[in-house]
Amino acid sequence: MKIKKIGILRETKTPPDRRVPFSPAEVHKLQQQFPGVEVVVQPSPIRCYLDEEYRKAGIPLQENPEDCDVLMGVKEVKKETLIPGKTYFFFSHTAKKQPYNRDLLREVLHRKIKLVDYEYLTAPNGARLVAFGHWAGIVGAYNALRAWGERTGDYTLKPAHKCHDRKEMIQQLDKVKLPPIKILITGGGRVAFGALETLTPLHLKQVAPEEFLTTNYDEPVVCRIDPDHYVIRKDYAPFDLKHFFQHPGMYRSVFLPYTKTADLFIACHYWDPHSPVFMKPEDYRAPGFRIKVVADVSCDIRKPIPSTLRASTIANPFYGYNPETEGEGYPFTPDNITVMAVDNLPGELPRDASGDFGNMLLDRVMPALLGEDKDKIIERATITENGRLTEHFKYLQGYVEGKE
Repeated sequence: MKIKKIGILRETKTPPDRRVPFSPAEVHKLQQQFPGVEVVVQPSPIRCYLDEEYRKAGIPLQENPEDCDVLMGVKEVKKETLIPGKTYFFFSHTAKKQPYNRDLLREVLHRKIKLVDYEYLTAPNGARLVAFGHWAGIVGAYNALRAWGERTGDYTLKPAHKCHDRKEMIQQLDKVKLPPIKILITGGGRVAFGALETLTPLHLKQVAPEEFLTTNYDEPVVCRIDPDHYVIRKDYAPFDLKHFFQHPGMYRSVFLPYTKTADLFIACHYWDPHSPVFMKPEDYRAPGFRIKVVADVSCDIRKPIPSTLRASTIANPFYGYNPETEGEGYPFTPDNITVMAVDNLPGELPRDASGDFGNMLLDRVMPALLGEDKDKIIERATITENGRLTEHFKYLQGYVEGKE
């Protein structure tokens, strides 16, 4: 089918997400690149780019998108608004068998929708082509600094979502005054490097893991660690990253020493359910436990980091974890750990994050969608088509049927 018309959907998930797949500027670029394709925008009162901005750019607003060939949103689409037989692009959060979206996937199948999930748009080597992860790291580190200021009373930062854009957010960092604390970042992907990017204006000394564990400093320092610093093989064979990703159950955690040296922990790692956990609840009560703030950008609930009891929201990003009761408490009392576990961090800087995401779509995905898909980019990311799960996602059949 030749695609002639694309509709940008209004976000309907609660809490609301203000991001968009394409800004007005990127729609303009798309139409220059593919002159035969029309783009319309469903009006929205919450979108980070106002309806008027699209209108001024010459992009029509259209309430009913039924005549569009492809419909593109960001987060899950309300199942009652799904139009039968259409092609949809959004983050469906179904491919890992998330129970809360089982009914959504069932409805997608029932309405014979072709569902393309952004998360599975990959190059032939498996690398993701589009993602918001970098922005999760950028905002997550800012929220970590904000939490430290609130906890200590040393400074107050404007919430990121109340800043017009990243530039205004970074200007806020002029207020930050840190004592000689140790900041730890886990992970080696775009999320972790996004976090480091936010810390750059503070001119913190970056130290190696060995120094972080053994040396005291008279200035604040930051250390980023990869998996080979926080897990080892159970059989003591040399660490191999590929082996770790393929066989996470063959490893055990050696993270504990970092809990006795880090003051502020920014978790940006990828965690597999078969991987060892970073900490156990009893570790928080152990003598010498030092972490005061956990900014869990990865946000795996109650799994590798026990203090992440639940996801928090952009409006209320912080809560407390009481090590004695292992329950929730006030975020800023001395006896509690301050937790930041917002699970849609890029939504705090929606204009910047959307612009970056749209550029990735333009460069890496739209040529395959609107031209020749030699590398089968769209095919690999298609979860459902014609009322059936595609070959790549057949493993979801039991999940759809409620058997698992």
